[in-house]
Amino acid sequence: MASGTTCIILAAGKGSRMHSATHKVLHHVAGRSLLDHVLATTEAIGADQVVVVVGAQRSQVEHAIRGRSNVTIAHQAEQLGTGHAVLAARDALKFSSGETIIMYGDVPFVSGNTITRLRADAASCSGVAILGFDAEDPGQYGRIIATGVGTVERIVEYRDATSQERAIKFCNSGIIAASTPILFELLSQVTNDNAAGEFYLTDIVGLARSSGIEARATIASENEVLGVNSRLDLAAAEAAFQQRIRGNFMADGVTLQAPKSVHFCYDTVIAADVIIEPNVVFGPGVVIQAGARIRAFSHLEGCVVGAGAVIGPYARLRPGANIGVDAKIGNFVEIKNASLGPGAKANHLSYVGDATVGQGANIGAGTITCNYDGYFKHQTHIGEGAFIGSNSALVAPVDVGDNAIVAAGSTITQSVDAGSLALTRAE
Repeated sequence: MASGTTCIILAAGKGSRMHSATHKVLHHVAGRSLLDHVLATTEAIGADQVVVVVGAQRSQVEHAIRGRSNVTIAHQAEQLGTGHAVLAARDALKFSSGETIIMYGDVPFVSGNTITRLRADAASCSGVAILGFDAEDPGQYGRIIATGVGTVERIVEYRDATSQERAIKFCNSGIIAASTPILFELLSQVTNDNAAGEFYLTDIVGLARSSGIEARATIASENEVLGVNSRLDLAAAEAAFQQRIRGNFMADGVTLQAPKSVHFCYDTVIAADVIIEPNVVFGPGVVIQAGARIRAFSHLEGCVVGAGAVIGPYARLRPGANIGVDAKIGNFVEIKNASLGPGAKANHLSYVGDATVGQGANIGAGTITCNYDGYFKHQTHIGEGAFIGSNSALVAPVDVGDNAIVAAGSTITQSVDAGSLALTRAE
């Protein structure tokens, strides 16, 4: 039998409280689906194999993870509890003598460091490790019954708990690590003799203790094990992520003038000494280099902003925008799949798409690059030091040479030589 680390991600539930045609684990927090957050953690810990257990709306989940080489699908035809869901993954396992970590597709924020601690605890006791947390409001979480030295005696689900057990605030996240043979041996003994009539994964703890197998608790913060079961939970998860990443950026030397009004994505990269004004939104794939300033009400996605550049206010940078050092993009300017060289300017009311703009060039107000002919996209090239007058239309494909001037109000359909003046006027 092969050894290795397997992560089983449970994603079979209906998610009925979301009231959505979209599967619960495919809803997004910080620009990334809940499931992708969890998959990123499995990558961070170097999992050899990932098995995603699907059930309701299975085709959506299968489509979302298609093409991932180390991810396998397992199907839970009937949703009969978490223990039953894990058993559904057994036939898909390749690493049957290694370790298995049970995770959840709707618990997006558990870090690789925390999972590493959980694995270490399971290995050190040659048994089972449970990820627990101290809940401010325990609600209907399962309670961990543990001794003072961290040994878990059992886990009791809320509906099966006594009033004394419900008073306990040390709760079960549901995330478990164990050796694969031990895990499935214990699961084979689980019954559905409980208030819900389900096969509880958590019953393996009591069964382990009865068999002389140790179970330990690894502690995580409550925010890290936040689960998403409703739109309210989704909003809470988004708020928790944003609060954490804002704090991280400010600690690293980024100025946020109104932190609560700025919305970041999971992969936003910002260097020190960047200033971000209020009401800025970052989509996926944004890199901001040192000393840049992002002014109010701007929206950025899939772009790079060079050191010292100024963006906005009310600017939109779309995927493929590459803004050079000390360049300026002003109010109501949209840039898409275009590179602006160092010191270039587009200060007002312009659209620059599928283009290159040379160093020090100036794009006047109301200028557009007409990049689409109804069938294909075409390129516009504007040279270094060129001046494009206000209210000009550059009909691609077209080149404007270095230090050329396009007079205001011109529609340019032919290339303009370097150093020359282009002027068009309708009669």
